Amino acid sequence: MCKILEVSTSGYYKWLKHTPSKSELLRKKIKRRIRHYFFYFKQRAGSRPITAALNEDGIKVSSRTVERYMKAMGLKSITSKKYKATTNSKHTMPVHDNVLDRQFKVLAPNKVWVTDITYIATSEGWLYLASVMDLFSRQIVGWSMGSRMTRELVLDALDHAYKRRKPEPGLIHHSDRGSQYASEDYQERLLQYKMIGSMSRKGNCYDNACIESFHSTLKKELVYQTKVRTRKQAIIELNNYIEFDYNRLRLHSTLGYKTTHRFEQMYFAKKSA
Repeated sequence: MCKILEVSTSGYYKWLKHTPSKSELLRKKIKRRIRHYFFYFKQRAGSRPITAALNEDGIKVSSRTVERYMKAMGLKSITSKKYKATTNSKHTMPVHDNVLDRQFKVLAPNKVWVTDITYIATSEGWLYLASVMDLFSRQIVGWSMGSRMTRELVLDALDHAYKRRKPEPGLIHHSDRGSQYASEDYQERLLQYKMIGSMSRKGNCYDNACIESFHSTLKKELVYQTKVRTRKQAIIELNNYIEFDYNRLRLHSTLGYKTTHRFEQMYFAKKSA
């Protein structure tokens, strides 16, 4: 065996008697946990969220070290791709002022919601997704999908969010100037729910950056990694991603590497204490 492996007999017996040092055992433990979290997060997390997860486990290690280990282990998170906006703001309907004014840091749930529409390609044609996000926790609180980009699509998403959360009057509702959001039906629903309308300035995507970032993340982590044949398949995949992967599994850097669900739990626990 030693001849085949081209090692000396003494070297072989030295290797048999070798006892791993504490630092070697620690490195092996860290690498095992890195691999665990890499696949636990479905290959979507980079070194920073994995570092945060390790720290939660009591393993104190820097993100630079985790990044180095991941590179050596061949673990590379999914890369992003760009997408384009969908809504049409070229209409003559009334629009709201930008009440939100990029104040993306919110101190409590159900105070500010932001919403937008994106699209997903399937073999059967486009599937449109309207999403509603609570800015406090970045949680997606309402969504709706359909084959057409209509006001009914965005109304369904808003109704879904309202039924789930039951916000008090005065919530700021922010969107772009798309005709779906500016429609009479949608504006009447905002009045019914006693919400304050707010809209991005014309042609300024940064005014609604948080919800657009979510749609970009969704494309990066799910859509571009999945071969979607039918709209039905896309609806199932998107529902699972939003409800479980994004809201309950994904660690968000803006939340101190907590999930949206955990971040809200911590808020209510602190409030009731």
